[in-house]
Amino acid sequence: MSSLDTFALEKLAALEARHLRRTLQDSTRADGPWIIRNGVRLLSFSCNDYLNLAQHPAVRDAAIKAIREHGVGAGASRLVTGNHPLFAELEMRLARLKGTEAACVFGSGYLANLGIISTLMGKNDLVLMDELSHSCILAGADLSGATALTFRHNDVNHAAALLQQHRGQHRHALLATDGVFSMDGDLAPVHALATLAKQYDAWLLTDDAHGIGVVAGGRGSTFVNGVADVPLQMGTLSKAIGSYGGYLCASQSVIDLIKTRARTFVYSTGLPPASAAAAIAALNIIETDPDLVAAPLRKAQSFTRALNLREAESPIVPIVMGDAEKTLLASRLLEDEGFLVAAIRPPTVPPGTSRLRLTFTAAHPDDQIQRLARLIGERILPRAP
Repeated sequence: MSSLDTFALEKLAALEARHLRRTLQDSTRADGPWIIRNGVRLLSFSCNDYLNLAQHPAVRDAAIKAIREHGVGAGASRLVTGNHPLFAELEMRLARLKGTEAACVFGSGYLANLGIISTLMGKNDLVLMDELSHSCILAGADLSGATALTFRHNDVNHAAALLQQHRGQHRHALLATDGVFSMDGDLAPVHALATLAKQYDAWLLTDDAHGIGVVAGGRGSTFVNGVADVPLQMGTLSKAIGSYGGYLCASQSVIDLIKTRARTFVYSTGLPPASAAAAIAALNIIETDPDLVAAPLRKAQSFTRALNLREAESPIVPIVMGDAEKTLLASRLLEDEGFLVAAIRPPTVPPGTSRLRLTFTAAHPDDQIQRLARLIGERILPRAP
């Protein structure tokens, strides 16, 4: 056995002992929110396809048509030969939805934040992030070489104190946060952060991966309770939009800079034409079907009301169990009852906060939501801390 294999096995054994090892399980998505795993049909509350658009006939047809007309892959970086005309339409539609001058589409949301932050920030700059920001924001800050600091979750006063202490020592500053937090489901105080950013000449970046399509009529967290001044609106095409990819919506000058300097854009092959066409079709639905857009949050709130939990602010509802092993057992209990609810453990969430993370989609049957709530209330919540 090589030293590399020994290293890997020791690491895996240590993770196993702490109930933190992860394994892939073959699963087939069926109709709507249903999934087939180990030959069993389960109702999934672990999928981010909030509007079920990945399987919508119009979205599927758009992807199929694009493949037939343009093939499977983009063939190269968009700056070389991969800038299919579909991208211009997709970026125009995203900018319109987000109220900006322009947009840039990336290969994924993770690539987007790596490229955006490392392009705009450098070693003489400051990146200030919510402590629960997505991993790709933290990774982008590390890649940039800037001074990276975190403020307590959704604590605007703490962010202000850090800016007051550190802003004057840096050339530029970026204030970054999730718009909807992926593991807690709560919303960032975007308006307050926008005011703070302007006060200290910091550039506000919001990651709206879990906000677009389902919050504020589908326009995302920037538009909750009025329009906030957010110059950098980032997000993904892979959740409520049902396709794949990431984007930045911003001013024309910022987008022009990103398209010429962001390494994860310049040196990555463009999205497949089918992904772009599918995203355009999904945006058509989001802009014209307000009842569909409102459904995931409505269903999440019916669940939190049934259990007397804090009212859901998004389609994401966490049930914090604390202990990783206890969370795994709860997930298995629910699977035995026909529900797929993923156990989320460190390092995805902080130590001691392992949880069941439930995501609600437009197609979840209301009676099954209530059955799930009763099951959790009777057999799981009494054991939670």
